[in-house]
Amino acid sequence: MQYETIRYSLRDDIAVLSLNRPEVMNALNTQMRAEILHAVNRAGEEARVLVVTGKGRAFCSGQDLGDRATAASVDLERTLRDEYEPMLKAIYDCPIPTIAAVNGAAAGAGANLALAFDVVIATKSAVFLQAFSRIGLIPDAGGTYWLPRQIGVARAMGAALFAEPISAEQAADWGMIWEAVDDEAFAQKWFERAQKLATGPTVAYRNIKAALRSSFDNDLEHQLELEAHLQGECGNTRDFKEGVLAFLEKRPAKFEGR
Repeated sequence: MQYETIRYSLRDDIAVLSLNRPEVMNALNTQMRAEILHAVNRAGEEARVLVVTGKGRAFCSGQDLGDRATAASVDLERTLRDEYEPMLKAIYDCPIPTIAAVNGAAAGAGANLALAFDVVIATKSAVFLQAFSRIGLIPDAGGTYWLPRQIGVARAMGAALFAEPISAEQAADWGMIWEAVDDEAFAQKWFERAQKLATGPTVAYRNIKAALRSSFDNDLEHQLELEAHLQGECGNTRDFKEGVLAFLEKRPAKFEGR
């Protein structure tokens, strides 16, 4: 696919997907969603970590309300099912660690796009806004799934009903995101985080994601069974053997991702 609304680069096992419609604050249109879906699947095959960020002053302002592909006939259910759902599932199911590097405002579907990633790192100047009720809608793009799990029902309800901006620092305090970083240190910080994951035990990371997500649906017995199964997989990797050897030799481990 030839990308027109995003940029994609791969270096040292780090795939970087940059939303590239700065003139509309990286608003999501039909083409961008298709390109994100393609790039996420591509990264899952050729990288060991995926980072998404935005070009310009915003991360993503949400749905492009002027998108010609949807303006002629507003069928929000179809748009969510046919365009958002495949994109969000691809992010959620991505076999490698994913980072949302939120460089500015993340509003509406743009906020929930960020929350679909495994780790969110934001500039302290960034804000998260569940803007939907301002135009008579409910949070979508996974917002009603992520928010109660990350910040609890009371805060999720307030964020959705009042549609007030949540600062990056407040989001970090609430557990909505991993960390808020000084603006001048932001680029270096997310890159360092990406480097760490790109040189880590990739199979273990994949199984960490699977185990933590399953815990919401499992009772203790089934979660312990799952842990044992996934740990058995990790124990058969070359990275486990390297990790133990490095520990015994008192040196940093050199993981291959296998």
